[in-house]
Parts: sequence; C-alpha cells; structure tokens
Amino acid sequence: MPKSRRPTVVILAYDGLCTFEYGCAVEVFALPRPEFGAHWYRCAIAAVEPGPLRGSGGVVIQADGGLELLDGAGTIVIPGWRGPTGAIPPALLDALRRAHARGARLVSICAGAFVLAEAGLLAGRRATTHWHFTDRLAAYPGVQVAADVLYVDAGAILTSAGSAAGLDLCLHVVRTDFGAQIANRVARRMVVHAHRDGGQAQFVQRPVPKRAGAKLGLLFDRVRETLGETWTVERMAAEAGLSLRSLHRHVRDATGQAPGTWLIAERLAEARTMLEETTRSVDEIARLVGFGSAPALRSHFRSLLGVTPTAYRRSFTTGPARALQDAA
Repeated sequence: MPKSRRPTVVILAYDGLCTFEYGCAVEVFALPRPEFGAHWYRCAIAAVEPGPLRGSGGVVIQADGGLELLDGAGTIVIPGWRGPTGAIPPALLDALRRAHARGARLVSICAGAFVLAEAGLLAGRRATTHWHFTDRLAAYPGVQVAADVLYVDAGAILTSAGSAAGLDLCLHVVRTDFGAQIANRVARRMVVHAHRDGGQAQFVQRPVPKRAGAKLGLLFDRVRETLGETWTVERMAAEAGLSLRSLHRHVRDATGQAPGTWLIAERLAEARTMLEETTRSVDEIARLVGFGSAPALRSHFRSLLGVTPTAYRRSFTTGPARALQDAA
C-alpha cells in the first residue's frame, strides 16, 4: 500500500454520461474505505462542461469542480463518452495532454478511449474499447487496437473494453497501487470477481456479413444448416460454384475473413449457443458443430475466446444448463 500520501483520482463527468460506467469508477475509487486506513484514494469529480449534468436514466451528477481538478490528479478516469463520434471539448483534450505530459495516469472506460485518441495520446500504443467500436478506434493513426481483451495496461495510459470491463480495469488499478490482497477484498465487498478469465471476444455476437451475393448467401445458409458435416474450403467453393480464388475474395469482401476462418467462427458461434441454451455435453456439442472432438473445441475456444467451454457455460447460462458440470 502506498505510504507517502493518499493517491488522488479524478473522475470526469459530462452530460449524457453512462451511469453504469461512471458508477464503476465511483464505486471503486470514491467510496470511503476506512478498513484500509488513511492511505486510500482521495477522489474528486470534475465536470467537463457547465451543469446541470445528467447521466443515463436521469441521474443528476454533482461535480466537485471543473477541469482545473485535473492539474493535481495522479489518476484521471474517463468513464465512457457520448459515442465514438461525440464532440469533445478542446479544453478537455488540452487538459489531458498536460496531465499526460506531467506523468498522470489516464484511465478510459469503453468509448472513453476515443477521447484519448482525439487527444493524440494513443498513437503508438496498444488500446481497446467496446468490441462494437474497435474498427473505428483502429482508424486513428498509430493506435494498436487489442480487440479481444477486457483491458490494456500500457503504463501511463490504460483502456478498457465496454461497460463492465471498466470495473475489471478499475480493480486492476487497485491491484497495481495496493496489491492483490486489497484488490480482492474490494472485489468481495462488491460481490464480483477480482479477475475475470478470457476477453471481450466471448461477448461478441455472431458477426453479420457486410454483404453477400446470392451464391454466397446460399452457401452460408447451407454451411450453417450442416455444420456437423465435413466442410473444407474446397467443398465450400464447389457448393458455391466458384474457384478457390473467387471464394476467398467473395468471402473476405462479405465478412472480412478468409473462408476457413469464417467456418471456425460459425462453428464456435453455434457451440456458444448450445452451451448457453442446452445441457448437451462438450463432447456432443463438438461433434454437432463439426469440430469432431472436445479437445478440438477446447483448443479453438481458448485460442479465440480465452476461456474453456465449461467456463463459458458457467458465465453465460442459468438454470439446468448451468448445473451441468463438464470436464474442462
């Protein structure tokens, strides 16, 4: 635990903020925690703009001051933003640049990454945001987007994926500042895990193709209806009446993926649905979606989602399916 003085955290507030993301930061950093002694965080709320400030659901935000509070902050939290295209006040961008230059730690939740990107602070760095916005974030020069993680710690700048991942990042900050034992105690008080397995790829729904011609649309339907069969890229090309080269081009244009990668993604998507909605065993699901065996399914799950099928089922199911304990 820091011994010199209480670390100062400033949380930004703006009109139209996401109450949940703001609440994650407030819950972790602003609540008094006398059980940790006199060295716990000193927290303040800084208004980005003149009030009144209201969060989603009509919650009124009472700020302690304006952007001048950033000048004395050791950590600044940006709890989301008004979408990836929301206008950002130049004064805020300037204040963040100054804070970064003097060594403050900048923490963004969800779309808050776009504020850092607009300030030019993500160039040459790894960063993440909500999975729905990762392509937009990647359009900023020099930003190295990590699309499948819950958060990125790049030293002085930390970014999280969407919404609840902000809580993971805030707890990570506590772990960095005070150690794992304190972070675990904070997490237990909040009745959450101090650390979640996997990344945000597990929360992404099945991608919708950008466009698909008649032949490709029929092929996609056919594959999805018969995932348990032996599908190869060669068979896909034959079914669509296309050469291998044309198939690769058309599938990449429609989905952004190579045919083989798309096929694996479809099998995983169906496996995830079965894990969520049925009590079938992992072995049976692996056969039904075309992976052939439970080890093959586990390998793809770990590679692309960062968790085992059993861990995924526990996280995303309720009722009878949740009660089923498969060998991970």
